[in-house]
Parts: sequence; structure tokens; C-alpha cells
Amino acid sequence: MKKILAILIPVVLIAGFSVYKIAANATTQPKLGGLMDKKVLVAYFSWSGNTKSVAEKIHSQVGGDIFRIEPVTPYPSDYNETAYGIAKEQKDKGIHPPIKNTDVSSYDVIFVGTPAWWYTMAPPVMTFLSENNFEGKTIVPFVTHGGGGGYTIDKDMANLAKGAKVLSPFVVYGKGGASVDKDLAEWINKL
Repeated sequence: MKKILAILIPVVLIAGFSVYKIAANATTQPKLGGLMDKKVLVAYFSWSGNTKSVAEKIHSQVGGDIFRIEPVTPYPSDYNETAYGIAKEQKDKGIHPPIKNTDVSSYDVIFVGTPAWWYTMAPPVMTFLSENNFEGKTIVPFVTHGGGGGYTIDKDMANLAKGAKVLSPFVVYGKGGASVDKDLAEWINKL
């Protein structure tokens, strides 16, 4: 009897763990609904690396292509010079800085990522949205912030990307912490 129990206990534990693992993955892996038959792009601007990190996590869950929105003239590495100097001036004066060539014409669904800068999206993202034709496309915003939240960035995106359907944004502090993969999967499943 002891030999049988010695064999059965590990088998039951392994089987139980496997069932738990499958159930856990079923709730965290996105279903993607109607995205599966669409051409998807994850486009993002990132100064500190936070938005890049979230963009890469979204890309790993939804697939498609990934593209970094880059200004022709990079921002300085100094936070104060970037945030309180250049970015604030661009926002106050409505300047959309030139960006490197982008083309979204072949995509149906575009995830657009930006840090929250001065209560809205970063100026290079404004350029990206205003210089492309988004007619009939779906934009899925995601926003990283340092404590201010997502403001009205999704509405600001809708104003710039004429003719696009703009969905509810994913808004996260910094890189999102330990639960960001699960939080992203839940958000994507709701799209």
C-alpha cells in the first residue's frame, strides 16, 4: 500500500499542477477576437523606455509588426531639458516635430503608444497621427505616465486621426509592474 501511495501522490500532484497551469494560462492569454484576421501594427514613441517596454509586451500578445516612432532630431537624454524645455515648448506652440518616414496604409489595426507629456501625447505621436491617413482604421491607444494618468489622450488621438475608430486606452504607470502582462491580456480581451 505504501508503494502505491508513493507512486500515486506525485502523479496526482503533477496532474493537479498541470490542470492549474492550463487554467491560469487560459485566463491570461488574449483571445484577440476580431484582430486575428486583421493586419496589426504596434507603433510607439518612447523617450525613457517605459512605452517601449509596454509596446513590446503588447506586440508579444497580438503579433503583427512593431514600429518605433522616431523624431528626425532626437530629444536630449537630460530629463529636464527634454520635459521642461523642448517638449513643453512643442506642446505650447502646437509644434509637430518631423519624424522618420512612416506608412500605415497596409494596416487595419494600429496600437499607438505614447508617454503622457504635458497632459497629452508626446509631440512625435501627434506628428504620426496627423501625417498618416487613418480613414477606416482602428486605433488602440496605450499610455505610460509618471503619475498623471491618461488624461484625454484617446480623445486627442481621435481628433488628429480623422476617420479612425479609437478604442479605450490602456493606461499604466511606468512600465506597469509585475502584473502588466496579465493586465494587458485582460485589456486586449475586452477590445
